[in-house]
Amino acid sequence: MSDRGMKLFDSERKVMEVLWEYGEMQASGIVKVLEERTGWNRNTTYTVIKKCVEKGAIKRIEPHFVCQPLVSKKDIQKFETEDLINRMFDGSKEKFFIAFLETESFSAQEVEKLKKIVQELK
Repeated sequence: MSDRGMKLFDSERKVMEVLWEYGEMQASGIVKVLEERTGWNRNTTYTVIKKCVEKGAIKRIEPHFVCQPLVSKKDIQKFETEDLINRMFDGSKEKFFIAFLETESFSAQEVEKLKKIVQELK
């Protein structure tokens, strides 16, 4: 992955979710999973896999067209979160966090967990 990260489209993320869940697998296995989850046909899935390979998110291993994820879910989450903060909150994590807290409702247990996480950052 490049220094600036990798942007995945929703369709690419669906393919990657399968690999993150199951690990390295044949493209035909991804087809079966996505057919059940999304109704995609074989051609659609192979097209999206090809885009992920070209982007560097997946390594194609022969024989048998085995797909190996080259980026982790955590890496993509980190990039996507940073991108959102930069685009929508002028790069301010504080503005992002405040907006999140103001628009969500939390249980007492979730509030305590958030407090603990913030305390551990000190």
